[in-house]
Amino acid sequence: MKKVLLFITILNGIAVFAQTEVPDTIPGRELDEIVVRGEKPQVKGENGIIVVDLPAIVRDKPVSNILEALGYMPGVVNNNGMIGLTGASDVTVVLNGELTNMPVENLYQLLYSIPLDRLKNVEVMYSAPPKYHVSGAVINVVLKTPTPLDGLQGQVRAGYNQAHYGSYGAGLAATYAVDDWTFDLNYGLSRTRSWNREETQSNHNVDGNRTMIEDDMRRIGRNLTNTLFLSTSWKTLKFTYNGQITSHVKSRNLSSGSLGDFTNLYRMLSPVNYHNLVLRYTFSFGTTVGGDYTLYSEKRSQSLFQNSDYLLGSDKRQSIDRYRLYIDQEHHFGKWTLNYGAEYLHSDDHSLQKYAASGISDFDDTLTEDVGNAYIGTQCSFDWGLSFNVSAKEEYYHNKYRHNWNFIPGLGATYYTTPTSIFQLNLGSQRIYPTYWELHGGTSYINEYSTVIGNPKLLPYIQYDAQFNYILKQKYIATLYFQYGDKTTVQLPYQSPDELNLVYQTVNMNYKRVVGLNLYVPLSLGYIWNGAVTANTFHQREKADCFHDISFDNGKWIFYGSLSNSFKFGQDCPVSLSVDLSYISPSVQGIAGLSSLWRLDAGIKWQFGKKRCWELNLKADDIFNKWSPTMTINHAGQDYRMKVRDMTRNLKITFIWRFNGFKPKNNNIDISRFGTGK
Repeated sequence: MKKVLLFITILNGIAVFAQTEVPDTIPGRELDEIVVRGEKPQVKGENGIIVVDLPAIVRDKPVSNILEALGYMPGVVNNNGMIGLTGASDVTVVLNGELTNMPVENLYQLLYSIPLDRLKNVEVMYSAPPKYHVSGAVINVVLKTPTPLDGLQGQVRAGYNQAHYGSYGAGLAATYAVDDWTFDLNYGLSRTRSWNREETQSNHNVDGNRTMIEDDMRRIGRNLTNTLFLSTSWKTLKFTYNGQITSHVKSRNLSSGSLGDFTNLYRMLSPVNYHNLVLRYTFSFGTTVGGDYTLYSEKRSQSLFQNSDYLLGSDKRQSIDRYRLYIDQEHHFGKWTLNYGAEYLHSDDHSLQKYAASGISDFDDTLTEDVGNAYIGTQCSFDWGLSFNVSAKEEYYHNKYRHNWNFIPGLGATYYTTPTSIFQLNLGSQRIYPTYWELHGGTSYINEYSTVIGNPKLLPYIQYDAQFNYILKQKYIATLYFQYGDKTTVQLPYQSPDELNLVYQTVNMNYKRVVGLNLYVPLSLGYIWNGAVTANTFHQREKADCFHDISFDNGKWIFYGSLSNSFKFGQDCPVSLSVDLSYISPSVQGIAGLSSLWRLDAGIKWQFGKKRCWELNLKADDIFNKWSPTMTINHAGQDYRMKVRDMTRNLKITFIWRFNGFKPKNNNIDISRFGTGK
C-alpha cells in the first residue's frame, strides 16, 4: 500500500556585503587594529537559477551528509528522507549537472553517503534548461573537485538510529587527484529495521447494507543495503558507476480486526540489484556526448495466512534494462549562448506475477518503451540587470499501449537593478509517466479485504508550473507560485459497491491545482543565534469526474510553517545546538482529508580533536511523535478512516573522522519508476 502525504516547504536565504572607498587626499593615520566583519552572500540569482551557499547555512547544524543538509536549504524540505521544493510539484536531484538516472531511493542513499564537506554549493532551477535532460524543477548538487595538491582526502562515518527498532550504518568517502586524473569513492553500508502501524475503520456499503470493518495493521521490515559510487575522470572524459545491492529483505504485515487475524509475509528471493554505468566526454569545440546503461532486478514472494491457514501466495519478478544516449552542443556569441541537442532512451521491462491458491490470472509480460527528444535553447546576461534562459523541447513517447508527441517549453529569467533587489520568473512543464509495474495491471493482497491493483489504462499526465520570486537584500524571499497537473494521478482506498473489497488503484483525475505564497525570513543575533522562519499559505484543489464510479471536487486553504534555530556560546565554540519546529494545517489529497501535523526536532554538534578532525552529531527527530496523519473519506457513500501511528520519533547519533585535511571550513533527492511494490 502506498501512503502519499502532502508536505510543503520553504525557499531561499541570505546576506549582503558593503564596500567603502577612502579618498587618497585624506592623511594617513596608523590605527591599533581594524576589524571588518561582513556577511557572505548565501543566495545569488542569474538566468533564472538560484545559487545557494548551503555549507554556510548548515555550518552549525547537526548534519553530516548532503541529504540531511538539503532539508535546511531555503525552499527545500526533507520530509523523512523525501526531498521537496516549494512551488514545484516535483523536483529531480542531479550531481554536478549530470542526471544520475537512479531510482529515487537509490539516489537518496547515495546523497546520504556523501560527506557534507564535499559540497561546494547547490543550484535551484525551477525550470531546468533542457541540457540537463530533466523536465521540471532541478536541484543541482555541485561537489568540490579534488586537485593534485590536496592528496588523498576522506572521512569515515559510523552511526546508529533508534526509532521503534534500532538501525545502524557506516560509510567511507575519499577523493584523490594526480596529474589530469581525479578519483571519487563513496561507500555506504546500512542495516535497517522498520516499523509502521495503521488503524482503519471502513464503514462499507454494499446494496444498502453497512458493514463496519476495523483493522489494526503493523508492518515490520528489515534489510541490508550496500551502496557504491565510483567516479574517475581524465581531462574531459568521465566514467561513473553507481550501484546498490539490497539483501536479507524480509517484511511482515500483521493485521487483526473484524475479519480475523492475518499475516502477510514478503521475502526477496534474491538481492535487489541496481547498477548504472555512465560515460561522458566533452570535446574542445563544445560538444558533449554521453550514454548510460541501467540494470535493475528484483524477485519478491508473498504468502498470506489467516491465523495458521494458508490463503494464497504469489511470486513477482521484475527485470529492467534501460539505455540512454545523448549529445549536446553549446556555442558562445559574446553575451549570448546557444545550446541544442538530442536524447534517446530505450527500456525493456520484463515483469511477471504468478499466483498460488488464487483464481486470479497470472501475467508474464515485456513492456518496451522508447522516448526521444530534441531541444534548442539560448541564454544571455545583460549589463543592465536582465539575464534569462529560454528553451523548447519536442518529445516522442511510445509503448505498446500508446504513443504521443509532447512539446515542452521552458523559461527562467532574473532581473535586478541592484544585488539587493532581485526578481525571478520561471515557467515550465513536464510529462510524468506511471511506474512500469502499474502498467502491467497485477494484483497484490494486503489481507482478505484489501487489495492493490495495477492499471494498464493509466495515462501519463502533464504538469505545468510557474514561480515568481522576489529576493530582498539577498536575504528575504517571497515566492508566488502556481501548479496545474492535467490528468494527474492519485492512489487512495475505494470501497467497492458490489462486494466487501477495499481497492487501492492509481487512477487519473481531471486535475490538481495549487496556488500559493511562500515567505522565507532569516534571523540572526551575531554568532549566538541564527534562525529562519518559513510561512507558506496555499489553496489546493483536486477534481475527478470519474474516480472509479464516483466523482469529487475537493479544495482547501492550507498553511505550512517552520522555525529553525541554531545556537553557539562562543565564536570558536566547538559545540552548537539546534531546535526546529514545523506545522501543517489540515489538508486534502484527492477525495480524502488529512489532519494537521506538527513536529519538534533538536540536535547538538560537537567538533573535537586535532584540527577538529572528529565530529559527534546527536539529533532527535519528531520528539513528540506527531508527524503522522489521520486520513478521512466521507463522500458519495465512501466512509473510511485511517489513523497512521508510525514511529516517526527517532534518535540519531553519528561519529565522523576526517583524515588528511578533509575537514569542514569554519568560514563558510528522477522519480523512481522501478519496483513491484507490495
